[in-house]
Order: sequence, then C-alpha cells, then structure tokens
Amino acid sequence: MTTAVAIIQHCATEDVETNLRCLETLTRAAADQGAVVICWAEAFAYLGRHAGKKEILEPLPDGGPILNRCQQLAQSLGTELLLGGFHEAMPQDLDRCYNTSVYLDSNGNIVSTYRKIHLFDVDIENGPSLQESKRTAPGEVAVIADTAFGSLGLTVCYDVRFPALYQRLIDMGAIAVSVPSAFTATTGAMHWHPLLQARAIETQSYVIAPAQHGQHSKHRASFGHSLIIDPWGTIMAEISDGDGFAIANIDPARVAQVRQEIPSLANRQPFA
Repeated sequence: MTTAVAIIQHCATEDVETNLRCLETLTRAAADQGAVVICWAEAFAYLGRHAGKKEILEPLPDGGPILNRCQQLAQSLGTELLLGGFHEAMPQDLDRCYNTSVYLDSNGNIVSTYRKIHLFDVDIENGPSLQESKRTAPGEVAVIADTAFGSLGLTVCYDVRFPALYQRLIDMGAIAVSVPSAFTATTGAMHWHPLLQARAIETQSYVIAPAQHGQHSKHRASFGHSLIIDPWGTIMAEISDGDGFAIANIDPARVAQVRQEIPSLANRQPFA
C-alpha cells in the first residue's frame, strides 16, 4: 500500500507569523490533495539572527505557542507532520539551542525528536561563512520515527554529507530518510541533487527533502529544489523554486524490490 507524502517549500524570514501562515496555507492545500504525511523544511518558523531566535526558543516535549500551533494543525487536518528544523531551547544554556526535527502524528502528538548531529561550520571563498556550532549544540543519537508508511530516519540538512549516519538509520529499519534543509544557494547549485541521490541509491531508500528557497536576508539565500527521490535514485517530485508543495507516493514494496534486485546492503562486508 502506498502513502501520499508532501514536501513543502517556502522562504522563511524573521517574521514568525508570516512564516507560519504560509506553511499553514500550503499544508492545507497539500492535505486537500490527499497528502497523509506532510514535511516542512529546516528553520521553518524563523531564519535570521540569533538574537531574534532566542526569543522564540521552546523546550521539548512541552513546547510553547509554535509547537502547539503545529500540533493543532496536524490534528485539525488529520495528517502526520514533520517539523523539519525546530528551534529547541537548551535549559542548561540559555544562549544556545538545538536544531531539532520533530515528527507529529495525526493527533498532534510527538512521535520522535532528532537533534541535528552535524553542524554547518563552513567558510567558502566567495560564498557563505557560517558557524552553526557557535549558537547550536549538536545531537548525539540517530533517531527513526514510526509513520503511516513505515520507519523514517530523521536527519537535517548538513547531515546529508555524512553517509555513515544514513547507513545507521537503515540498520535501524528505516525505509525512507528525511533531509529537511535550508541548503545555501552556493553549495546547493553543485551538491544538493548528487548528495541526495547518492543517499537514496546507497541506502536503497526514499529520500524526502523539503527545503527553503530564496533570499532570506541580505547575506543568506537558500537553493530550493525540494525533492522526493525513490530507492533507485529517480527524482519523483521536485519544486524548483518559489513557495509550493509537491506530492509523491511512498511504497514499501518498492524498497523491498530494489533491495532484493541489488542486495548491496546485505552484501556489506567488514574490513580493516
């Protein structure tokens, strides 16, 4: 049995209310088109300076107005909802936070939370210079979520460059992995598609990658091109630019078929 999964693409700024209204509109439209699982990008509620982010941080699992609003949306639509990158408060350090992927069931309950392990610390010539670890603490644990279509491995953005995490998620039973992102325009133009297709091919799993797009501020722009990729590496759905959504069907039988035809996961061997 297949499950309709939607990816939502938008351009977040420091205006939380505008961001959430845009997401709610697109999510309702995707649900109207039959989506059962709906996935949002990294930093969905706010993308801007850390001073403003500190004002909206919420603890988990209790949350606050942002989490509660998302839970009510999932419940009202009867859809499962991936909050791609939630700004989670760190009780032990009020000046920092976690970048956390939160999976909600159709009743709005938290199923799983994953704190981004690999933080984006880069300094690219003629490109972005970002130090995510300055204000964000890394997670330490690989996490899967039970969803309408089966087990989903949770990751966030920069994680996609670290294949060992995805192999671990497959060993934990995942048949799909999520990569909600705010991938920079500079790196995305060269690396976004090949990295995501590589993760799909080598794990023989679906890749669900909702992304931010466009100019967030003077110094920050995202690549867009939200994708759903099948276990063969074929792009099933893509939003090239602009706000919008796309839907594709996730089929566990397709995963089983690919893994049987090319048993590369079963054929892994230990080596020194």
